[in-house]
Amino acid sequence: MTDIRELPAVMEVCERLKAKIRCDFVGLAFQNEAGPDVRWHYAAGNMNDKYKRIIVRFGKGIAGKVISSGCPLMMTNFPHDIHGKMTDYPIALAEKLVSVYAVPLFLPTVPKGVLLIGNRASYLFTGEEQETVNDAAKALEQLLTGEGF
Repeated sequence: MTDIRELPAVMEVCERLKAKIRCDFVGLAFQNEAGPDVRWHYAAGNMNDKYKRIIVRFGKGIAGKVISSGCPLMMTNFPHDIHGKMTDYPIALAEKLVSVYAVPLFLPTVPKGVLLIGNRASYLFTGEEQETVNDAAKALEQLLTGEGF
């Protein structure tokens, strides 16, 4: 898998999304090529580098749940609106995210990645903001599919 840092167009899409939505955090996670584990590969607006060490199982954590379901996930008041334990959401804990909207990235036809935006305060992402994230996800899918993800 190509390192995201070698793909400036991908980082540009994430930075533009962060500026347009005015969110605190944008992250990209991908399922490993071998095995079911999911790892965070890129973050903008991160407070630290803990995201680089976070690995979740398929179906676990925000990224694992979005990839396994193939559906968007929204949390508006973490940890009060979750099912399970707080520790099941390591990216929210590491980045102190309270509200999150995450969508799957289909590479090329199967969900293999996640685009996540988040805020460090309680917030309900509007339909327009969700559509902006969905558009960014489509742009990332085209860029990443061309890179062999």
